[in-house]
Amino acid sequence: MEKNILVSLKNVEKEFPSGEGVLKVLKGIDLDIFEKEFVVILGESGCGKSTLLNIIGGMDSLTGGEITVEGQNLSNITEQELTLFRRKYVGFVFQAYNLLPNLTAKENVQFIAELVHDPMDVASVIETVGLSDHANHYPGELSGGQQQRVAIARAIVKRPKLILADEPTAALDYSTSIEVLSAIENIVKKHSTTFVMVTHNAEIAKMADRVVKMRDGRIDSIIINAKPLRAGELIW
Repeated sequence: MEKNILVSLKNVEKEFPSGEGVLKVLKGIDLDIFEKEFVVILGESGCGKSTLLNIIGGMDSLTGGEITVEGQNLSNITEQELTLFRRKYVGFVFQAYNLLPNLTAKENVQFIAELVHDPMDVASVIETVGLSDHANHYPGELSGGQQQRVAIARAIVKRPKLILADEPTAALDYSTSIEVLSAIENIVKKHSTTFVMVTHNAEIAKMADRVVKMRDGRIDSIIINAKPLRAGELIW
């Protein structure tokens, strides 16, 4: 069965000013991301994986090449159009949880829900990430893993076509990481959302449908996992 392409990158380059010259972070990326797949972008620190994720999510602009999402070319659109794209299409999960400290877990999710036209039911989203018993707790009353699950709930409540996660378990210990990865696994399975995660942890990549390995600003390899592992089966 032919898969539908959600995101397509053609010869994408990204440069940053550096001293008197430029630093090339992405050096010609060609990549298609399909609907309803779980992709892990794997690589050492500094290889360009977070920059690539930011470009896919419309948080950073590319220097060369082209990116399209559902056929819409994002390469040369206005800041306002990018803002609307991010709001409509993309859910973000970062290493830092970025929760509003004066709002409860439920209120944090509700805050994002009110930004979009047709959000999911907030209570059901909280339940999906396993936090129904903590819905009325403030971030300061939650563990790191619980805060990250609130962040995941905020990402999915918008019904995004695409969820992007940048090292979502990097600040967490092993057991808490598995807890968060189980929540991600549940979302991928239940909501059939395209999920792209950046990590340096090769064990986490075993969960993915496809693993994109990056090295020095380029794609080194793309591996298809015939039998992705469950979160509970990962060991590191």
